[in-house]
Amino acid sequence: MRISLIVPVRNEAAHIRHTLNGLVEQAFPTGEYEIIVVDGMSEDGTPDIVRDLQQTIPNLHLFDNPKRLASAARNIGVRNASGEFIAIVDGHCQIRDPHLLTKLVDAFETSGADTLGRPQPLRAESPTSFQNAVSAARTSWLGHNPDSAIFSDVARFIPADNVAVAYRREVFDKVGLFDESFDACEDVEFNTRVRRAGLTCFFTPTIAVEYQPRSTLNGLLHQMARYGRGRARLAHKHVATVTPASLVPPVWLLWLFFASITSVMWLPMIWALCGSVTLYSVVLLWESHRLWGMDRALAYQRMPAVFATIHVGFAWGYLREMIGMVSSWPVMVSRTALRRVAGNSVRKS
Repeated sequence: MRISLIVPVRNEAAHIRHTLNGLVEQAFPTGEYEIIVVDGMSEDGTPDIVRDLQQTIPNLHLFDNPKRLASAARNIGVRNASGEFIAIVDGHCQIRDPHLLTKLVDAFETSGADTLGRPQPLRAESPTSFQNAVSAARTSWLGHNPDSAIFSDVARFIPADNVAVAYRREVFDKVGLFDESFDACEDVEFNTRVRRAGLTCFFTPTIAVEYQPRSTLNGLLHQMARYGRGRARLAHKHVATVTPASLVPPVWLLWLFFASITSVMWLPMIWALCGSVTLYSVVLLWESHRLWGMDRALAYQRMPAVFATIHVGFAWGYLREMIGMVSSWPVMVSRTALRRVAGNSVRKS
């Protein structure tokens, strides 16, 4: 078996059939790859769709994920994989290239890399004006982590952190599995350990897959809040991953909160608050206009709201997770102290 494709899913009934069909229609020997779907107790019929497809797809396997976490799903997939190469494919991806798996093997063999990274462009089949705005905003420096190369089209060796999605099997022997205390950014946390272990990552546009842009502001807000929570947990575990860019949204939201409260008691703060909000609005409008100038089909009026939702969602998720971790410290310290006291008592007895 050459390739194991792990597909973590939860409530992906709207997309899973299309994703799996893209994997099944690969110009690659059926006996040389397997598709492992790991379902997080979906409530929308996702596993029923997979079971139906299993009737005609011999290399399609389905496993349950009682923990419902994306990190746990990946680990279940890795433990049950038999391939020389292991790749992650999300259940809402669009696989358009029938030679994707051939190109994946070629990239491993020609580069000699331990892992592969890929672009992840956002594209809907029949996009709404809002989805077009989201796609454009996420490629902008103002709407995406500038440290990530997932919208790049240049093949090169780069750090694995934000892009690695395919691995030689021995990578897991060296680094371990995904950290199941994460349900977002579990890939970045794992890839951080990959980089620290001295393993290499080759980024290649030849294995790009497309993702669905969110279709509503609420969906985008939820997605970005989840990213924010993951980044906060990542920062807590690997302090060196904290960058100025990742801190800007939460610091901005904190500023708005405290400046709003302080302005009630101190008049000059009103001017500082109004000035900062005005400057922020100008930046949003300027970048929206720049993107609109590159693609006049974009709904210009939607762009500022999309940018603001990206920033607020990420910031809220980040701060909420940080506050939760800080508030749990006294409990953790107390439990540690009790265990030590209990241990000392046992030794003395």
